[in-house]
Amino acid sequence: MSFPLFRRPGAVVFLDDDPAYLEMLALVLPRHWHARFFLRPQNCINQLQQEPPQWEADLWVQQEMIDKWRGGRALIPQILDYWAAHTDRFALTQVCVFDYAMPGMDGLQALGELTDWPGGRVLLTGQADEHVAVSAFNRGLIDQFIAKQTPDISQHLIAVVQRMLDQPQIKHSLTWRASLTQPQHALLQVPSVARQLASLALTHWVEHVVIGQPFGVLGMSAGGAVSWLQLETAAGLADLAELAQSQGVDAAKAADIRAGRCLIDLELQQALGQSDKPRLDPAFSIGQDGSVLAALFPVSPGSHHSFASYDGWLKAQGPRSVQD
Repeated sequence: MSFPLFRRPGAVVFLDDDPAYLEMLALVLPRHWHARFFLRPQNCINQLQQEPPQWEADLWVQQEMIDKWRGGRALIPQILDYWAAHTDRFALTQVCVFDYAMPGMDGLQALGELTDWPGGRVLLTGQADEHVAVSAFNRGLIDQFIAKQTPDISQHLIAVVQRMLDQPQIKHSLTWRASLTQPQHALLQVPSVARQLASLALTHWVEHVVIGQPFGVLGMSAGGAVSWLQLETAAGLADLAELAQSQGVDAAKAADIRAGRCLIDLELQQALGQSDKPRLDPAFSIGQDGSVLAALFPVSPGSHHSFASYDGWLKAQGPRSVQD
């Protein structure tokens, strides 16, 4: 298990020739999902086929952040700029769910048209079609299949799709891996550390990015509140205490930092170009052996007056409807 370096919400697309079934799904699916519903395979395919260039453009923007960081620009303000400007990031589809038994073009044929689309693929089948789904899964054509006769199908479908939405986005994670040192990356792969970070992320954010300089997680809640989870190893506490004293922090507070009782947000302020009075917050351990310490600091908007929150974007999309 490894804590994902990058996560954000994305759309889920459903294709089925039964309008009543799609309307039922529109009512029961989680309201925090951006779900789109299609009756006609070709219309759905046309929509998804437009996305690969958008995925690549989004990935390119993030690669440019890393390149600028290598040239000396801090990552945190770049990420904040990205969150403020790129509201279209939430519209990219991460999972599609296609019904197999449709007239004219079955669900597997429709999925076959999405050669460059990078998201997760789920096939819904009837009892007579399960052998087709098993074969498609074994050949890597789909990621999951679900029989429509499954008891409590809606809840089972929600659970499957949510697991797929929670899976790491590989290309984006590889991009952000470049900002981490090997020891930092290794820490995130410790199971107890990864589990606790995942729990914290689920509690506080709908999207986040892990960076290595400074080391921590920048995350945003569904409502647009941004916070910084500062991560420190025991070996780095002496350097952090020394930095704090160089910025006027008194000896007693520096001793608290050196002992791992508190962390200070000086590196966050330096990354943002701020000169506010540094904040000290109690540190808490991450993982079983206490080798990683953390503190959560709020990030004030500053010049970033709007972080393009997911809730705001989702509300602007209007009510769910079934498209022809």
